[in-house]
Amino acid sequence: MSDAQGVRSNDIGDNVNPVTSRPRAGDSPAPVTIRDLAKYAGVSAGTISRALKNEPGLTESTRQMVLSAAHELGYDFCKLRRKRIRRLTFLLHRQHNTAASSPFYSPVLHGAEEACRKQGIVLSFMAVGPADGVTEQLRMHAPDAIVCAGFFEPELLNALRASGKPLVLIDMKLRGYSSVNPDNHMGGYLATRHLISLGRERIAMISGSLGHYSIRERNRGYRQALYEAGMLADPRLETCLPDGVDLETGAYEAMQALLDQPHPPDAVFCYNDAAALVAMRACLAAGKTVPHDISIVGFDDIPGAVLGHRPLTTLRINKKELGALGVELLLRGPQDPPLEQVAPVELVVRASTVCEDFRIRK
Repeated sequence: MSDAQGVRSNDIGDNVNPVTSRPRAGDSPAPVTIRDLAKYAGVSAGTISRALKNEPGLTESTRQMVLSAAHELGYDFCKLRRKRIRRLTFLLHRQHNTAASSPFYSPVLHGAEEACRKQGIVLSFMAVGPADGVTEQLRMHAPDAIVCAGFFEPELLNALRASGKPLVLIDMKLRGYSSVNPDNHMGGYLATRHLISLGRERIAMISGSLGHYSIRERNRGYRQALYEAGMLADPRLETCLPDGVDLETGAYEAMQALLDQPHPPDAVFCYNDAAALVAMRACLAAGKTVPHDISIVGFDDIPGAVLGHRPLTTLRINKKELGALGVELLLRGPQDPPLEQVAPVELVVRASTVCEDFRIRK
């Protein structure tokens, strides 16, 4: 703000900034203009315009500096004529573009697609990874806005943000970004509390990478439920899928490792339904009955949840709503601060945990 003083000393004919000059009694202050902001911030009017409209061609530090100056001077953001979103690109990380992840992310994509159709927005889809040259691929799609679904590395998000396009995260949360997530913490809490209410005493959890926000939050809910019930969290009962293996192999090995312990669990909360269905098969192969010997809970309520050996108790998420909410966030004004929305989850109890004679057999 090196030339702020120069703005204060301008003559009336130079459109004195109303915030930094004292209006006479009875006068109504003139609105702050882009020209005022340019003088105050020491940059061109074009830079001010691009920053306010979140257009490409600026560094993030310059953009934030302009927004701070606009807030300081009381600029009326309602005057901005926001560029209408006509094209949206839905990005899914390559690690989620698998048969195991598809039952979750496909409905999210369909929800976003339906919301775009109602708004007259053309939606395109890309599966990307850190080594895919995402910036060059985006130029081909030429979107006005971007939705990122699932986990994305911070460096990949930074590259996307540098494009200047409005950006929303779905099923991920990061400071400074608008996001939509299911209530993962509450889901983990409800799943574990349900198992506790059944009288289960050794409740394990099979997780994916805790670097993923959703999985970390589900684990936090699991631990909170144990704590509130006065049950010590046993680190031997918490296992993560090994790095570098597919979900099918990793979940099977994780369940086998739990069953091989001297005191195996009598219940397992799995971080998603796909892992829970694999864990159920591992239990049956080991001669365990579900739910008599071991109760199993999943998360997501994918269509296959009712097709296993026992219909799966799980946490239901309105996945299409997640996609629609992501599009809704993108339609907000560019001046609005990042918003984090949390969608509710619902415990759906099925035969993988219900066992009327469990307490009697104990």
